[in-house]
Amino acid sequence: MFHLALIACLAAEPLICAERILPTPTPLTRPACEAGAPARTASWIATHPLLVGGDWRCLPTADLPTLQVSEIAPGVFVHAARAEPISPQNGGGIANLGFIVGDTVAVIDAGGSRAQGEALYAAIRRVTDHPIAYLILTHMHPDHSFGAEVFAEAGAIVIGHEHLASGLERRAGTWSESIPRQIGALAMLGTRVRLPDRAVASPQDIDLGGATLRLVPVATAHTDNDLTIYHLQSDTLFSGDLIFADLLPSIDGSIIGWLAWLNAAPDPRPERVVPGHGPVTMDWDTATGPIRGYLTALSDQTRKAIASGETMGDAAAHVGKDLRGTWRGFDEFNARNAIAAYKELEWE
Repeated sequence: MFHLALIACLAAEPLICAERILPTPTPLTRPACEAGAPARTASWIATHPLLVGGDWRCLPTADLPTLQVSEIAPGVFVHAARAEPISPQNGGGIANLGFIVGDTVAVIDAGGSRAQGEALYAAIRRVTDHPIAYLILTHMHPDHSFGAEVFAEAGAIVIGHEHLASGLERRAGTWSESIPRQIGALAMLGTRVRLPDRAVASPQDIDLGGATLRLVPVATAHTDNDLTIYHLQSDTLFSGDLIFADLLPSIDGSIIGWLAWLNAAPDPRPERVVPGHGPVTMDWDTATGPIRGYLTALSDQTRKAIASGETMGDAAAHVGKDLRGTWRGFDEFNARNAIAAYKELEWE
């Protein structure tokens, strides 16, 4: 199988270039890749007006930059990312990503940039040449969603919570400016927000042929557009950022709703949980215990501060400070979490 690789550069100064992989829905031979390259590169550049195109080449799958993945259950593959805040060093690639192989393939989250999405696409193609039928986004945040365009180009239907599109639309402009400042323009080159094709408003199953996924939209918790994915055959739950491990959780929805979800364990409990961040094979209690403890203590301390008449600023200066433990990203997120909790809980 061969894949078209194009040198793309920012049209404005400073000159920044990177090789971008342009997927296709069907496998290509080298002659087919080369014959279609001029039209495909011109079409792709036309839809990316901030870029100009350079040389191209056709690469075999083995030569593509790829993410490391492991098979945690039959047909279930996961890329385990380092749980830490985004930075130039990690290029925004901090979220656990996965894919499930049946007669077709479903991808679960797309990574923090087009470059990471391409590397996940390459990892899939090293495992199988089956059609990539679906990309399922667990929620809107860039580290999970910014590689989505790659899989749409590969023929996938992009699926998300019924509120995912509005969440992406509200934040796209801000993120398109802020994320390059945090991880670097090179890491983000060619990255565009891709809205979902299909919205999930109630639980539904997807048949991949030999593999069944149950998609369950969640009431406002980590965000207002969280979606879980359960693989029936392996008893594996992909929770997205409803579960953080090692990296401090960030509240972008409702602390009350989030705790309600964490306190209502699935029945039966899944054999394994793949969280949005942290170790990728945990049981339910191990996965949810630390985040449940943090959010419970944060809400208790916030309610106490509100009851004693503290202002939001005074409360944010100390609420949660004793909860640092081994959480990465504590200094980046705890004060913001305290403010979010205060804004919500003062209206109880």
